Amino acid sequence: MAKYSDNKMIVHIQNLFPICRSITGEGIRKTLNYFESLNPEFKRIKFKTGEKVFDWEIPQEWNVKNAYLKHIKTGEKFAEFEENNLHLMGYSEPKNCELDFEELSSKIYTLRNKPEWIPYVTSYYKKDWGFCMKDSIKSKMKSGKYKVFIDSSFKKGNLELSHALIEGKSKKEILFSSYVCHPSMANNELSGPVLLNAILDYIKTNFRKTKYSYRFIMQPETIGSIAYLSKYHKYLCKNVICGFNLSCVGDNRAYSLVHTPYENTLADYALRAALKGLGNVKEYSFLSRGSDERQYCSQGIRLPVCTFSRSLFGQYPEYHSSADNLDVVNQEGLEGSLDVFKTIIEAFETSLYPKIRVKCEPQLGKRGIYPNTSFFEENKIDPFKARMNFITYCDGEKSIFEVSDKINLDLKSTIKEAKLIKKHNLLY
Repeated sequence: MAKYSDNKMIVHIQNLFPICRSITGEGIRKTLNYFESLNPEFKRIKFKTGEKVFDWEIPQEWNVKNAYLKHIKTGEKFAEFEENNLHLMGYSEPKNCELDFEELSSKIYTLRNKPEWIPYVTSYYKKDWGFCMKDSIKSKMKSGKYKVFIDSSFKKGNLELSHALIEGKSKKEILFSSYVCHPSMANNELSGPVLLNAILDYIKTNFRKTKYSYRFIMQPETIGSIAYLSKYHKYLCKNVICGFNLSCVGDNRAYSLVHTPYENTLADYALRAALKGLGNVKEYSFLSRGSDERQYCSQGIRLPVCTFSRSLFGQYPEYHSSADNLDVVNQEGLEGSLDVFKTIIEAFETSLYPKIRVKCEPQLGKRGIYPNTSFFEENKIDPFKARMNFITYCDGEKSIFEVSDKINLDLKSTIKEAKLIKKHNLLY
């Protein structure tokens, strides 16, 4: 298989889209295998069925081979799993019986306001079964008896996830997390793990040795992050200084940020700075949480982890439906997301807490980075004001992200100033 950097991110989404994924089972193994072949830094972790992870318990492993509904009299089939894996409710128990349509109807989920879309429905922690289909098709189903066939299985097995660590000079870490448990939906959630792998690839191919360490986690949502934290929370709480949960990052309609509970961590400042100046930026409080930031920022953990999205989960029309297909994501959206984190990583690796080496203003004129001739002209914009503002706030106490926010300068331009000042040996 080609190296990650040899392919566009959209190609990986296309390759993985057909796989039926859930929180356990063959689909998630195939998906993790795919990414591990691209970035062999990933190592697999397994949690056995029945294992206690904080207040939760690892469920049985679920796999499915086939499922459908069939009208006994006409032989017409509906909600065929082989046609679209969203047709079967996730974690449905096996079934082989006949039911009248009136009895069956309550087990069929549709979106009445979006009659041509198939909804995404799951029942992980309570044994149940169900089918999902277009409302336009359900409305045409005839009365009579239907065969209900679900060839699924439950067994003792494993919940699996993968993590990787790029070790830097410091043990202090920046964490990236995304999830691989959703079936055939492109933005939520194939875009997240694809971006996560692109970020890992970017770091390892562009930095010989990083200042900071970078951790990457791919897992099933909720139960996966809880399991991972049950194993590593003490180490993470000691060493993670900034983190990002990646979800729904493949469209190009918006840039979205879900803050930590108190909006005062490096992650909050970093994303706010990196998104400054970009179009259609939306900030959400932790009250709008909905992904694994719920676990990373939970009581007793409180890691500094924000969620980054393009259009936020639940805030774009195709969310959790068959319409979240390959038309929703695009290379431009994915690259825009990657650029955000390239900038953040560059900030960490340039100067996280910039501090000027001299007292009072440094003499920039003799270094050729400030004009030696002073001439006031009314209403003229001073092109060097941002440079002087940057220097003013480089006290070693505020992060480069906070400085960017304070002087109202986008993060890329702030980094550019930092590199220039550092080049002249004026910055620690």
